[in-house]
Amino acid sequence: MGDRIVVMKDGYIQQIDSPLNLYENPVNKFVAGFIGTPQMNFIDAKLIMMNGKYTVEFGSEDTKTSRGRKFYVEIPSAKVDAEALNYYVDKDVILGIRPESIHDEEMFLSAATTGVIEANVDVTEMMGAETYLYLTCEGMPITARVSPRCAARPQDVVKLAIDPNKIHLFDAADEHAILS
Repeated sequence: MGDRIVVMKDGYIQQIDSPLNLYENPVNKFVAGFIGTPQMNFIDAKLIMMNGKYTVEFGSEDTKTSRGRKFYVEIPSAKVDAEALNYYVDKDVILGIRPESIHDEEMFLSAATTGVIEANVDVTEMMGAETYLYLTCEGMPITARVSPRCAARPQDVVKLAIDPNKIHLFDAADEHAILS
């Protein structure tokens, strides 16, 4: 790759930046999905305040049937820009998380205080040095890139930890980055 990359969509420049900055700080959902393989996961969510902290909530909860489950990812204080986030409290957002930032190792699961989810394994794809897990979490497709030692198989329910330091948030309406 070059020193600078121009990412275009429909003839319009979306972002001009270094490969690393495109990956770590995409300006919108299109750039985030364009850079990286497999592409970033995008999850419909809501930004809420929980215990005085900005938290991303996703999933579903049907109180009549007790089906479904809500999941929460607390935004680390180092990533918080209160001026930007206050506008989005109680509004729909898109949570972005790269497959390599979703972990199945016990070390991550036991240390996680936020961002632990359960998902159904649809497909496992052995790639040699890594395994791709294609999952469904509360009806949403998610891809995780995990260790080749992962023992998950189709129809298994697995517990995973989202690294809150690696999350991205996008405006649900115009898809610009709120948090990178």
